[in-house]
Amino acid sequence: MTGYYVDPSRKAFDVFKALPRDTPIQMLNLIRYREIAAYPDGHEHFGKEWSGEEAYREYGKSSGPIFARVGGHIVWRGVMEAMLTGPDDRQWDLAFIAAYPDSAAFFEMIKDPDYQKAVVNRQAAVLDSRLIRFKPLAVEGQSFV
Repeated sequence: MTGYYVDPSRKAFDVFKALPRDTPIQMLNLIRYREIAAYPDGHEHFGKEWSGEEAYREYGKSSGPIFARVGGHIVWRGVMEAMLTGPDDRQWDLAFIAAYPDSAAFFEMIKDPDYQKAVVNRQAAVLDSRLIRFKPLAVEGQSFV
């Protein structure tokens, strides 16, 4: 598998920052864990080797209160069972949609000093990921459009 992504590129983050900041957003998260979390040298993580899943669980535990404080909530969460359309080499251990009242709330979260400490666990945990911003649309009836 090629093309691993953990953090946004500068270009992608600049596009995100240029979008409206005062409207609700939803962020699709696709996560593939490392087998063993890869912490930077000198980082303490409770004195034991963690799996990527354990490190991601710690990230969620540490960042969850900050996420809630800025008004975020999980809309949907699931575990991948099969790839029906798309490359066979893209497998995801976790998928979820996080909703924020606006992108200003997202910025507030990622700038929080406690969040910045917690995100080390995410970076150690994740082998590959996608983070895709969506503008929510109203759901009416059973149509796809």
